[in-house]
Amino acid sequence: MSASTFAAPSPAPARASHRPLPPARLRFTGVLRSEWIKLITLRSTIWAWIVLVLLQVGMGVIFVLTMDAAPEGGPLQQGADAGAADAVAQTAVMASSLGILLGQLVISVLGVLVITGEYGTGQIRSSLTAVPKRLPVLWAKAIVFGVTSFVLGLIAVAAAYAVTWPLLDDRGYTSDLTDPDVWARLVGGAGYLALIGLIAFFIGALLRHTAAGIGAAVGLLLVVPTVLQFISAEWATVLGQWLPGSVGQSLFFGGDVFEPWQAVLVMLGWIAVLAAPAAILLTRRDA
Repeated sequence: MSASTFAAPSPAPARASHRPLPPARLRFTGVLRSEWIKLITLRSTIWAWIVLVLLQVGMGVIFVLTMDAAPEGGPLQQGADAGAADAVAQTAVMASSLGILLGQLVISVLGVLVITGEYGTGQIRSSLTAVPKRLPVLWAKAIVFGVTSFVLGLIAVAAAYAVTWPLLDDRGYTSDLTDPDVWARLVGGAGYLALIGLIAFFIGALLRHTAAGIGAAVGLLLVVPTVLQFISAEWATVLGQWLPGSVGQSLFFGGDVFEPWQAVLVMLGWIAVLAAPAAILLTRRDA
C-alpha cells in the first residue's frame, strides 16, 4: 500500500491595500515648538539669561548707590514741579536701563549662537531634512528668539526697577509707579534687546561661523561707532547716528535724532537688510 502524500495548503496571499498613506503634515506651529525646545535646552541660553538679569539689576543698584541724594526739601522731593518730576522719571529709567548697555552684548552673543551653534554641531542638517523648505526653520528661530528676548528683557528691566525704586526713594527720588512714560521706556528697553538680538541672529545666519558672527555683531555695536567718532566729517556723524546701537537707545534713553517709532522702523530696516540675504543664501547653499 503506497502512502499518499498530501501537499500542505498554501496560505492565501494577503490582499494588498491600495489605500495610500496620508501625507505627513508639517505645520509652522510644529517648527516653532521644535525651535523653542532647542532654545531652552541649551546651557548657553540659560546662562545668558541669568547673566542678563544679573547685569540689569546689578548695574542699576551700583548706579543708585553711587549717586548723591536729592537736596532736602528741594523740588525733587516736593514733586510740585513738572520738570522735577520728569527729572525723577529720567533717573528711574536710567537706573533700570543702564544694564542694557552691557546686556546688549550678552543678547548679541546668544543671538549668534542660536544659529551658528547648529552649523558647528551639524544639527542644522537634521533640521533642514525635517523641514525641506528651509525658510520656515529660519523664521521660526527668529520668532522664538525675538519673543523670548523681549520677554526676558522686560523681566530684567522690571526687576531692576523694582529693586532700585526703594533705593531711589531713600535718596529723595520718588518716581511715580503709574507714570506711562516710565513704563513706555522700560518696554522700549526690552524691545531694543530683542531687536539687537535679531540683528546679531541674522548676522550669524549670514556668516555661519560663531567667532566671525560674534566678532561682526560686537564690532557693529562697539568698534564701528568708536572708529566713526575719530573721523571729523559730517558723513561720519550722520552714519554714527544711524547705527543700531545709537538708534536703539532712543527707545529707552531718549534722543534728539529719532522719535521712538522712527527708531523702531530703522531697527527693523537693519533686520530686513540682513534677513533678506540670509534667507536667500539658506535656500541656495548647502547646510
